[in-house]
Amino acid sequence: MDVDEVWRTIDAERASLADLLDDLAPAEWETPSLCGAWRVRDVAAHLTLAHTGLWPAVVEGVRARGSFDRMIRDTALRVGPLPPAEYGRRIRAMVGSRRTAPFVSPVEPLTDVLVHGQDIAVPLGRARPVPPAAAAVSATRVWGTAFPFRARRRLAGLRLVATDSDWSAGEGALVEGTTGDLLLLLTGRTAAVGRLSGEGAQRLAAAAGRRDHPTRRTP
Repeated sequence: MDVDEVWRTIDAERASLADLLDDLAPAEWETPSLCGAWRVRDVAAHLTLAHTGLWPAVVEGVRARGSFDRMIRDTALRVGPLPPAEYGRRIRAMVGSRRTAPFVSPVEPLTDVLVHGQDIAVPLGRARPVPPAAAAVSATRVWGTAFPFRARRRLAGLRLVATDSDWSAGEGALVEGTTGDLLLLLTGRTAAVGRLSGEGAQRLAAAAGRRDHPTRRTP
């Protein structure tokens, strides 16, 4: 995808996500998302901040004492709670803009809206297909960048192969799935592990099961 295609995809994903948010029932806003310790409302709040300028970002970084994770969490929590209609309105207002947060390329907001869209949709049981070509662009960036997901280290010993695009990465036991599901895996989400196949996917499922049962002991 060239830059224009990336931006067209961001626009389409933001518009469709805004439509989804406009359709949420009150209880759905409080549903735990796939993003650890965040409700659906908090993820939506984070997505409204994609146009944060340099100075506000510096201020938030100082408040968070240099912790990137804390800064992301705190800025999202400071947004809300907003009236439910306001989240979709703010996200929809960014459609057509080519502005990014400081020091990032268009691939970062693309990854944000693809992954966080699933953070919202999956626990709500809402269908939200991930475009394979766009997911491949994001997956390549996440795989090739250590911070913040450390995907290459976390998934060492696995060969990731997409079934709906020509994307692949890594070496070792096979993990097959859609590009969108592999992108969730790369960014630390385990929700899609059950939809993956291959010897490596079985290892991931077993590891996820052990995390879900902290008192379980293995030989």
